[in-house]
Amino acid sequence: MGTQVAGAPTPGTSRASGGRSERLEARLTREEKHLIDAAIDITGQDRSSFVVSEAVLAAQRVIADQERYRLTHDQQQAWEALNARPARSLAGLRGLLTRPSPFIE
Repeated sequence: MGTQVAGAPTPGTSRASGGRSERLEARLTREEKHLIDAAIDITGQDRSSFVVSEAVLAAQRVIADQERYRLTHDQQQAWEALNARPARSLAGLRGLLTRPSPFIE
């Protein structure tokens, strides 16, 4: 799914021994630490591996959301034609959106 940044490890993998030489420190609340520790207990990872892999995934998602997509002139015209079409009427969706929410009492 995500974008691979040059030099960034793939989440869930570790580099050869001695490959990680940089440090990252963070201050957090007691509640945040307990939440992270609960996730660590579930995954069975050590704290460093868990935090690094999740931070790398989050960074890749942020970067992927900011990428630009370049289109040729023909592709741009096709994209504009698709977006200019009127929206389809979907009876099932209309029914779903008009019925009362099951989450509101």
